[in-house]
Amino acid sequence: MQSIQQSSFRDPSGFVFTKDGVVLRQVNESYRHNYDLLLGSGLYASLTAKHLLLQHEEIESLRAPSWSESCYKILRPEQIPFISYPYEWCFSQLKDAALLTLALQRSALEFGMVLKDASAFNIQFFKGKPLLIDTLSFETYVEGTPWVAYRQFCQHFLAPLALMAYTDSRLNQLTQNYIDGVPLDLAANLLPKKAMLDLGVLTHVFMQSKFQKKYAKQDASPNIAELRLSRDALLGIVDSLESTVKSLRLKDYDSFWRSYYKEHNYSDTAFSAKREAVSRFLTVLEPKRLVDLGANNGELSRLASQRGCLTVATDMDGMTVEANYLKAKTNNEESLLPLVVDLSAPAPSIGWANRERLSFSERASFDTAMALALIHHLAIGNNVPLESIATYMSQIANSLIIEFVPKSDPQVIELLQGRQDVFPDYNESTFEQAFQRRFVIDQKVAVADSQRSLYLMRK
Repeated sequence: MQSIQQSSFRDPSGFVFTKDGVVLRQVNESYRHNYDLLLGSGLYASLTAKHLLLQHEEIESLRAPSWSESCYKILRPEQIPFISYPYEWCFSQLKDAALLTLALQRSALEFGMVLKDASAFNIQFFKGKPLLIDTLSFETYVEGTPWVAYRQFCQHFLAPLALMAYTDSRLNQLTQNYIDGVPLDLAANLLPKKAMLDLGVLTHVFMQSKFQKKYAKQDASPNIAELRLSRDALLGIVDSLESTVKSLRLKDYDSFWRSYYKEHNYSDTAFSAKREAVSRFLTVLEPKRLVDLGANNGELSRLASQRGCLTVATDMDGMTVEANYLKAKTNNEESLLPLVVDLSAPAPSIGWANRERLSFSERASFDTAMALALIHHLAIGNNVPLESIATYMSQIANSLIIEFVPKSDPQVIELLQGRQDVFPDYNESTFEQAFQRRFVIDQKVAVADSQRSLYLMRK
């Protein structure tokens, strides 16, 4: 069975489709010259050797989909185990993706090509590092022509990075509302005046925004990169963008969650007992794909990822995801993918016909879900019924490692401070009843030196 992926409908060079669960890419006849140059010039070999571009193999025996026209090649790219989107990335993930895009542009020019797309959606994190997944993003470079993807790069990367650095790290969520990139006039209005002291931000955000506004009603809207440029001048723009991106730093503000384990959660005895129980459960389950919901800094997520299990470690707080990602990057952890996900409002399906970018839930298909010190936040902090939580968990995973935190726990007491306790059914018995409608309780362990319990459940 074949089905086209809606996320690729905009590209006239080809499209992505699936056949029997395998992701494939068609190269259209119209892209023949550029595709042959990509391979023949040595650019493809250079980028894949450096793990900057997703590898593929050409499938000679496979027929083109019945709905396609002018098929030149069918490619089977290396399969990405979990697709994430820019609005689920922390600051340093977006920054690394931006620097990768600029490195790709620089390399392309060395081989007589240029990036025609600079969309953040073309980047995925694979084996711990960002890489380009769109093989059809390159075209032949013609001396003197501008970089057609310049504006796209500024909107997809530079504008949100500047907003995160100078205003608030949570503003990366704007990329969910603006699928074609954050409008530069909006970014300029939201950035503080001190951002103008950064020459790169001034040039590529503020000045570019003014140019766009000035020429908005004309047939063509020139921008800084739309002058006749030599190759050296084009490289100069890439250098300017690269130095600007590298100079941006995330504002260091206090985050409750960064010190959650140290200040609010467990005694050393309790945390050690919890860690040991989770490790035992993982040994029993042996998952290949796991999601840790409310992973914090990923300390317990690593119990799974260090076994070689693909582990998507989500948390609602961007600062803890930032810390988790930087640690994973430093340690070259290939199986851990930290993401910013608010489980009470995960990313929805967006784009054309609400199918261009899939919701987090549609992409979430795991052997195991871990929900440690999470249920009380959903049930009491967000008023989500236990039954609804159990149903959702059953939709994304076949087994659970889950923790119940009673009302007598200091964390729940703190949640209830200053509000009326309207949760008479929040107790261990009703928790078990709700989850037993979807799961079988395999094991239950009391966490030493606490009032909490850990469960291993199977659908």
